[in-house]
Amino acid sequence: MSVAFRRESDEEHKEPRFEIPIPVGPNLVTPNGLAQIETRVAELEARIASDQDAAGLEETKRDLRYWRTRLATAQVAPPPPEGEVGFGSRVRLRHDGAVRDIAIVGDDEADPSAGLISFSAPLARAVMGAFAGEYVDFAGKAEAIEIVEIGAI
Repeated sequence: MSVAFRRESDEEHKEPRFEIPIPVGPNLVTPNGLAQIETRVAELEARIASDQDAAGLEETKRDLRYWRTRLATAQVAPPPPEGEVGFGSRVRLRHDGAVRDIAIVGDDEADPSAGLISFSAPLARAVMGAFAGEYVDFAGKAEAIEIVEIGAI
């Protein structure tokens, strides 16, 4: 029989599972973000201890490698200077006439639908370093965003 018609196993034909990419740059976190990472690691470790499904177990181990790396590299960012937008700030801003509240957090903590914006996102980069009452450029438009109010998370 020709080798072309022989199949050793289904395993050799599966797509490889790559590691979850680690975001570039420092792994800055808020105290809440650090707690979320610690909780995620504990949940995954518990799942591995009780998981009997081989396919699910490999994916869980892959996720655990990612979260352990994130925990090992996490740096709790110092609070931003008083009155200045920075990592860990809650900001009320006006853009295109609409008022929006955002919080600037770490990459793993970000959830734009909940107003949690990663410090590496374009919006966060545009407003960091600004003060209340200041206008900042955004998306190629001069003075597109007004900083209305700044507070700590």
